[in-house]
Amino acid sequence: MATLFTKIISGEIPSYKVAETDNFLAFLDINPNAKGHTLCIPKKEENKLFDLDEETYLELMSFSKKVAHGLESSIDCKRIGMAVVGLEVPHVHVHLIPLQSMDDMRFEKKESFTEEEFKALAKTISNKVSL
Repeated sequence: MATLFTKIISGEIPSYKVAETDNFLAFLDINPNAKGHTLCIPKKEENKLFDLDEETYLELMSFSKKVAHGLESSIDCKRIGMAVVGLEVPHVHVHLIPLQSMDDMRFEKKESFTEEEFKALAKTISNKVSL
């Protein structure tokens, strides 16, 4: 059964894309911890990070790093935090979260943005990501 993220990849569900290659996709989290909270996913559907083959794992980390640099140059923050939890959606995903404090990594406080704000933010970040 296709995951929510597989449906985003196929275009069945809309998203605010930040970066895309043949094998990976980055898009804004619609329930973000902080402004710019981005998810990086492999297009290959795999449930657990450490079940990825070595090449895909390393490429996902490299892709995430490039997205993080674009994110960091787009959002005023102290640093970009990274988390891989994987319990919400059974499809590997890396959370990239602009941080002001450790509280931004706790997944307890959520931010809200309008569709226009999400679109503008995705475009700003996308313009800063060098793939």
